[in-house]
Amino acid sequence: MAIGKIIRRSLSGEKRSNDVPKGHFVVYVGEFEGKKKRFVIPVSYLKHPSFKELLSLAEEEFGFEHPTCGLTIPCSESLFIEMISRFR
Repeated sequence: MAIGKIIRRSLSGEKRSNDVPKGHFVVYVGEFEGKKKRFVIPVSYLKHPSFKELLSLAEEEFGFEHPTCGLTIPCSESLFIEMISRFR
């Protein structure tokens, strides 16, 4: 299955709560405010050590006050996609 079928991406400015299937959650990825992308990813990714490192990075950067009112991961979109493509 292609990575595009696993992850759904849309512009972070879009407000969609009905496009998150059961067993998935939304993260916002990007290094600059206003340039973040929205990803819908499986909750199973939470068990991967690499994803836990990303969550720690997010905690260091934002604490529990995320600027998008959602989980924000401060890394490049390409790095995020590369990392999660290895989870399968």
